[in-house]
Amino acid sequence: MHAVSEPVAAATTPPPFLLTTQQGHAARTLLSYVAALPLSSPDAQLLAVTVAIRAARSGVGNITGIDLRSLKLTDPAQGVAALRGLGWQIPHLLVDGDPETPVSVTVPAFTAESDHPLPFGNQMRSRVSGWTTRTLAAKPVKKTTPATRLAALFLAAYSSSKLHGTLPDDLPDACRALLPDLQSKNFLADLSGDRYRLDPGVRHLAGLLPNPADPHEPPTRRGTPNQPEISPAEWAQWKDQASPALRRHAEAVETCAICALPFGQLAAAFASTRCLVPAPRYVREAYSSWKEQHPDRGPLAAQFTVAFRAEHGHGPSYSQLCSGMGWNRPRTLRTFIVHRLLANEWLADTAPVPWTLRPGKTAQAHGIVLPGQILQMGPNVDSSQSAHTATTC
Repeated sequence: MHAVSEPVAAATTPPPFLLTTQQGHAARTLLSYVAALPLSSPDAQLLAVTVAIRAARSGVGNITGIDLRSLKLTDPAQGVAALRGLGWQIPHLLVDGDPETPVSVTVPAFTAESDHPLPFGNQMRSRVSGWTTRTLAAKPVKKTTPATRLAALFLAAYSSSKLHGTLPDDLPDACRALLPDLQSKNFLADLSGDRYRLDPGVRHLAGLLPNPADPHEPPTRRGTPNQPEISPAEWAQWKDQASPALRRHAEAVETCAICALPFGQLAAAFASTRCLVPAPRYVREAYSSWKEQHPDRGPLAAQFTVAFRAEHGHGPSYSQLCSGMGWNRPRTLRTFIVHRLLANEWLADTAPVPWTLRPGKTAQAHGIVLPGQILQMGPNVDSSQSAHTATTC
């Protein structure tokens, strides 16, 4: 009598990724666009993500009351009102009408023929829209708060094919306190500082952003083109070829015990070429709103560079300046803020050399100077005021 063999269980094949690498980049572009909008509530930001991707192609997108309800916003009417405050044209029928009837929503910024914030083709728009819907409906997060689900979108988009990720600069502040919820609900397998790893159960939602934690993927800096790794020998060679002043500055940053910068970040910042890209319109619009709330941004930023240099022995980076000032905005907006301070000469730097921010001519005319600049100011500036500013800011 022959024994009956037990059936062999088929190996479980994980579902395929919903996005390609290019589509993952498009998803991150969408989220960065929404994060830069002057919206204060997760309700409004989550609704903006849904409306923006639907309207990205032509400036007009359809949404129903059922779609609105599926977002599970705390206050849908208030979220809609916030988008109307941006000039988005959303009929009242979306909230008060037949929930099954599609309502056309217009986003004026997307109707422009040039300088389009989200220049996606129809297939790209459709795939990112589908990814957004699937991520918000993922089992671990579908019953959570709007802020938690918004955080899930960001962390999925910034994850690699190996599921590793680093918290993005664009992550809204309201989402940060809720990150432990994503781990307790098994959306994240691990969360340590600003590093995380998606749970394998939501692997298919990853945005395929290369991550240094992945052993078989090249390291990359978020938001910039891939930069080759610089070895210690190449860094030493770069310093040997630099001018004496540039070398002293580089070594001041390198040996700064307060900054304690990772070698790779430091070497890449000095040895790599930065390409200046014009800020898209949505960043300029976000800046216009931001600057109204920060009328003293120029003198305060200049004073910060004086105090920073006194403590560190070198100037702050763009990120260190904005962090120290409490300007916790998306990276693209922070960069534009510093560029405007430079253009208005509240600040000066030695571009493209990093960590060289200092008071500019406008700041100096207001008595905000570095100790070494006091003798260069001329008779129009009260030196006693300058010295006071340098020591008390």
